[in-house]
Amino acid sequence: MRRSTALFFAILLAAFATVHAQVVSTATTRETSITVGGMASIFQPDYQGDCCDSQGYIIASAGSQPLFGVGAYVDVRLRRWIQLEAEGRWLRYNQYQNIYQDNYLIGPRLPVYQIWKSTAYVKALGGFSKMNFDSLPGHHGRFTDLAFGGGVDVKMTKRLSLRLVDVEYHYWPKWGDSTISPYGASMGIGYKIF
Repeated sequence: MRRSTALFFAILLAAFATVHAQVVSTATTRETSITVGGMASIFQPDYQGDCCDSQGYIIASAGSQPLFGVGAYVDVRLRRWIQLEAEGRWLRYNQYQNIYQDNYLIGPRLPVYQIWKSTAYVKALGGFSKMNFDSLPGHHGRFTDLAFGGGVDVKMTKRLSLRLVDVEYHYWPKWGDSTISPYGASMGIGYKIF
């Protein structure tokens, strides 16, 4: 009886040690990271200049001349499903009638699909945009901007990533007596700080 009791306790002790050893993970990964990057953009400003109704009110009208610009972004990953993106974009090139737009936005970013080294994401950003349209004297300002979009980031090395594509649809709910909806695409490169 003593041998069977001793054998039982030895097996129980060995099982406990094995289970306990498997509970502790051998490696941990850092969930928090910050990536900063730069991008080049092309946008349709949704205004072509000198476009007014019969009463002289400015109305939105998509032009055929896109704006080009540069921008910067910061992606903050707190956890897999908790991420933020902040971006600034200055669309100052290829102006028609001195029309340009600057965007300053921040909001949640959600990774939706990952394959190989690529991550597809969606985002919803809010903030403000500045617009200049000097074709009409005194017409410029700062406007509320809501942006919805998504894209694909490709990890190139441990620190570098390629923003293969990033598309956005903007909605300015109060633009004079109207609304406008600029849209466009960007691509760039990012550097993971930590």
